[in-house]
Parts: sequence; C-alpha cells; structure tokens
Amino acid sequence: MPPRSVPSERQKRLGAELRRMRNDAGESTDYAARLLGLDRAKISNMEAGVRAVTPERVRTLATNYGCNDEQYVEALVAMAKPRPKDWWETYRGQLPAGLLDITEMEWHASAVRAGAFLHAPGLLQTDGYVRAVGSAALPPLSEHEIELRVAMRMQRQQVLHRPTPISYTAYIHEAALRIEFGGMKVMRAQLHHLCEMSELRNVEVRVVPFSSGAFPGAGQALMYATGVVPQLDTVQLDSAHGPGFTHAPAQLDKYRAQLDWMQTVSFDPGKSRDFILTLANA
Repeated sequence: MPPRSVPSERQKRLGAELRRMRNDAGESTDYAARLLGLDRAKISNMEAGVRAVTPERVRTLATNYGCNDEQYVEALVAMAKPRPKDWWETYRGQLPAGLLDITEMEWHASAVRAGAFLHAPGLLQTDGYVRAVGSAALPPLSEHEIELRVAMRMQRQQVLHRPTPISYTAYIHEAALRIEFGGMKVMRAQLHHLCEMSELRNVEVRVVPFSSGAFPGAGQALMYATGVVPQLDTVQLDSAHGPGFTHAPAQLDKYRAQLDWMQTVSFDPGKSRDFILTLANA
C-alpha cells in the first residue's frame, strides 16, 4: 500500500500500538521486517501510521510478538480494516485535520468524559454558540469556514443520538456558564440546551461551582475517550495551536485524576440542571 501524506490520529495510534507491542516483546524492526517480508523503512513507516497495515499483518505481528490479549488484538485488527469513507472525510481539506481527528476519536469511543472551563463542551453546543465562538477567533475566520465548523459540530453530536450512543459525562465549570459568547440571547439558548441534553439517559451534566476553589491543570478543555479496550483510551486537550492527543499511561492517569476531582466537587446532575436553569432564566 502507498504511504499516506498525512495520517490521521487513529492511523498513528494503530502504528504506535504495533510499536509498543514489538517493544514489549523485545523485538527489533529488523525482526518485524523479516517476518512480513518488508524492508525496515516500511516497518518504521507502518509504526508511524504513514503506511497502512492489513488486518492479516496485524494478526501475524501479534502472534509472533507473543501478545495473547485477544480483545486487544481484535481491536487493532478492527482499526486496520478498510472502511467506507466516513462522513467527516467530506470536510478534509476544508477544515483543520485536528477537528476531524476529534470527531473520529469520539465516533469510535465507548464513553467520553469532558472537562470544560471556559466554553460549553463541544458535543453540547448550539449552532448559535458555535458561531459565536468561531467569530471570536484570532486571526479572524472567514464566514465560510465558520459555517463549515458549525455544520461539522452539529454532525459530531450524532454520537449522542445514534442507535448505540456513547455514554457522555460533561463537567462544566461555572465560569463557562457565565461567559456570554454571542450575547445574552445566544447564551440563554445555550443554557437551556444544556438542560435539555442533560435529560438524555446517556448524558450527564455536572456543574463545578466557583466555590470549589482552585482546580488542577491549566484550565484547558479536555476529553477522555474510553476505547473498546483499556489500552486504547485517549485524552484530547485543547490549545491555541489546535488539539493535542496523548495516550501515555502516566498522562491517562493524570487526566483521569483531574476528571475524578471534578466529579467529586461538582453538583449532582439534578442540582446542576437546576443551577443552569436558574442562570438561563435570570
């Protein structure tokens, strides 16, 4: 298969897992190359996500690396299988690749926990709110790109409504509920929407009040996506330069602990809904 010019985060993740599996087995890239009848450079590209790997080769590598975790291997095999063009691919080349990577991560997760400090969580935003956030960007975004972002954000939210929806927990700091993106009318609609979404059985919204005091981390938005197996958990972090992704065990532990802290200090779902509704009706 020809190399990819820009691999997606999911493709890079598959390669990283194959590299981790090889390292755990104490094997070299030369060993993997001989095993598959490839040169060493192709193995390096495969482990970087630049070159595709077939499901059959994933099984061959797993067997010869002595990986006996059948669920983990099958999850990697599923990642390697060719897929029809996913809906978010229609935005490739029109929006930053990182936005597509977030969408793909959410789509394949079994559960997502989100921590938001300054904005409403992406999967719970209204179109007016998305438009207001996009309009505040620097350097300014064109009207066309803002509308593309609105359309994609709305489509992203189908993971909450599809026949097998993800389980979604949003921890929202009080600050994010009081910053009026788009003005009072847009923000009031956003607050009412949060209340409506919190009524879904697969969605839990919890407010972290100002009274909780100091908080861990730098205050950037984060998402913890639970994979189909624990080895495929992923954290996504927002930054001014675009989304970042990490799956190092120490980092996963760190951000799980941060979300656990938010769980501890937040209002329960009922009190959170009442709190948001009070703000919306103020």
